[in-house]
Amino acid sequence: MALVPVVVEQTGRGERSYDIFSRLLKDRIIFLGDQVNDATAGLIVAQLLFLEAEDPDKDIHLYINSPGGSITSGMAIYDTMQYIKPDVSTICIGMAASMGAFCWQQEQKEKD
Repeated sequence: MALVPVVVEQTGRGERSYDIFSRLLKDRIIFLGDQVNDATAGLIVAQLLFLEAEDPDKDIHLYINSPGGSITSGMAIYDTMQYIKPDVSTICIGMAASMGAFCWQQEQKEKD
């Protein structure tokens, strides 16, 4: 089982702890740090759709460190990036190979 770091924030009502991925999502940051497969694509697609529902006018940042993987799973991520209203900026950290590179290199559609 992988260890997931926890971030603790101080609020007016006390302390609040988040797993690191939930905290990044609050800042509209998604991290793809594994092979592109059905499971990871499902998580990325769900996060993209959630962030669009939260605020369709704010950009989303997708950080990619991936050796690639399934073509159909990568296409699901790509199709969602093209479908949603917010622009999705992609940043490669480490490696973006195969379908990871495909997702990283996608040009953004113009906002309506």
